This record gives sequence, structure tokens and C-alpha cells, in this order.
Amino acid sequence: MADAGIITPITRCRTLSRIACSALVMGAYGALPVWKEHSIYHDIGDTPTQIHAALTLVLGWLLVFRTNTAYSRWWEARTLWGGLVNACRNLAAKLSLLVRLPAGELQEVQRLMVAFPYALRDHLRNIALLQKLPGFEADERPVEHIPGFLVEQMYAKLRQWKAAGLIDGDELRVIDEELRRFLDICGGCERIQKTRLARSYRVFARQCVCLFLGTFPWGIVNDFGWWTIPITAITAYFMLGLEVVAEHVEEPFGFDEDDLDLDGLCETISRTAGETFRRQIALTATASPVEASALREAPVFGQP
Repeated sequence: MADAGIITPITRCRTLSRIACSALVMGAYGALPVWKEHSIYHDIGDTPTQIHAALTLVLGWLLVFRTNTAYSRWWEARTLWGGLVNACRNLAAKLSLLVRLPAGELQEVQRLMVAFPYALRDHLRNIALLQKLPGFEADERPVEHIPGFLVEQMYAKLRQWKAAGLIDGDELRVIDEELRRFLDICGGCERIQKTRLARSYRVFARQCVCLFLGTFPWGIVNDFGWWTIPITAITAYFMLGLEVVAEHVEEPFGFDEDDLDLDGLCETISRTAGETFRRQIALTATASPVEASALREAPVFGQP
């Protein structure tokens, strides 16, 4: 049972498998100084062990900062998406219960709101397409920034309801409190996606790791002999692992196993917020004649 949390993840996780393969290569490299010690060249190429004590201190600082920075980006992204889940649930509750809307209007705003997290997910993955969103399969409008377009459509609905007298100014402000968070969250996610850790720092950290691992077996071979090979492999596994995992974690919107489960978060919003709308739509099967007439006469977004 102890193996389940130590060895099994290495075989099942692609990232850890690649790190393990690289560590085995470094272990094979560690055989070179061992061979040298048993050859006629045993007096050549020895490295003082104290050098690695100094390198370990510097490298430790670099890797700790690298890992903490990457995880901070991942956690901020998760916090933003958690805020989106809450904003969608609150908006669904306010639109369903705070104001009195016809069933058709509730269905339309549900379609727009449920499509937003899917649009944001695809936008952050650079695969956004309006026709791929639920409820927009037949929509042929060319849209570049789809999350912004969906928020515009929801504000258009608010303008229409306000003109029809279905909501007043106070209700509009209460609803806007949640709706404006949509683009705030979108902007925060775009900042994480487009602003990575400085390239110079990433290259510098990799250079330090390579320098350390390249000289490590030569510095310990006199003390550890044949044990240099497994010790080099194990050290390389953790050193390379910290760098590679940080590389993956600092981009949290992709398809890797270390990335955020955006598909699951989108499904959670669709299920929980949609449930609130469905309950109210069932109670409001059709709009009253007065409300329907007011909506038909209300100005449409973008028209005078």
C-alpha cells in the first residue's frame, strides 16, 4: 500500500515519467566518474566536495523562489475561477428570484451565463470559437473576444429589461455587482496567461541546475564510490522535478494533469447555476401579456 503514493504516480503521470527518465540518464552519467576512479585517470578531474555545499545553498534559494512563484500563479488562477463559480451562482439566484422575468427571458440569460465559463476556458487555451459554446452552435457572428461579447449581450438584456420596466435602478445595481465581476475575472486570468516569469530568470535557474548536476557526481565519487550512481539519479530526480513541475504549474490553464480542472469547473457552474434557473422557469412557464408587450417594444442593444 505504501507504494501507491510513491512509485505508482511515477508510472501514471507523464510529467513524473519524463523526470524519472532524465534522472536515469543522469545516473548513467554518474557512472563516468566511478569508471574514472577505477582507471588509470583516477587522479584527474576530482572536484572538491565543498563546492557543492555552496552551490546547494544558492540553488536552494533559486528553486524555492521558482516553485513558490509558480504555485502562487496557480493558486491565484484557482481563486479567480472559484470567484467565477460564486458570481454565476449569485447572479442566477438574483435574476431568478430578485426580479420577475418571463420564462423566455430567463432561458436566454441562462444560455448566455452558462456559456461564459466555457468561453473563458477556450479563450485562455487559445481555441475559442463561438459555435463551440452550448446554445450557440448555429450562431455565425464573427467574434474575436468571446467572453466580452457574452457579457455585452447580458448587459443588453439588462438595458432591455430596464426600458421595459421589469427592473428598476436599485435592482440593476444589485445585478451589476455580480455581472461586472465576469470581466474582472477574465482580465485577471489573461494577466496570468500572458505574463510569465521573466525568461532570463527561468534560463538562469536552469543553468544553475545543470551546473550543479553536471559537477555533482565528480565531487562525491571519492566518498561514495559506486553509490555515486544511485545518489546522482535520486538527486537529479528531485532537482529536475522542482524545475519541471514549476514550469508546468505556472501555466494553469492548459491540458496537463497539473493544470486546473477547467472542464470540471465549467460543468459545476452549468449544473448548479442552471438548476436555479430551471426551478424558476418551471414556476414561470410564460410571461404575462403586459411583460411580453413591454419586452417587444423595448429598444434593442446597439439600436437608437
